[in-house]
Amino acid sequence: MTQQIRALVVDDSQAMRRSIMYALQRLAGVVCTEAQDGAEGLKKLTQARFDLVLTDINMPLMDGLKLISHIRQTASEHRHIPIIVVTTEGAAADRERAMKLGASAYLVKPVQAKVVLDTVRDLLKLD
Repeated sequence: MTQQIRALVVDDSQAMRRSIMYALQRLAGVVCTEAQDGAEGLKKLTQARFDLVLTDINMPLMDGLKLISHIRQTASEHRHIPIIVVTTEGAAADRERAMKLGASAYLVKPVQAKVVLDTVRDLLKLD
């Protein structure tokens, strides 16, 4: 039996969440939960265990950078999980800021499903 991988997909664009979830579901055992902004994402993180977070940067209420810093600063079981940023922000400064806050990977939209999957496999050490 394959282990279940719980992924939290945080993006204010429903189309983007769907496309990331569609890509992730090609991996065996992945179960996705969606959140439309960082605040909702944080709330879902307090309610369940996740193995991975994929987040956009530009979102209303709480952006992805704040979400990353909340996850990394909280003494929770989520403190060490991989966080993949999937964003339209391609500037080196944005990437640097996200990585400094604790992002594990930084992908710029439009991103191909294969790139998302390769990044997830790499971070979760899947075969």
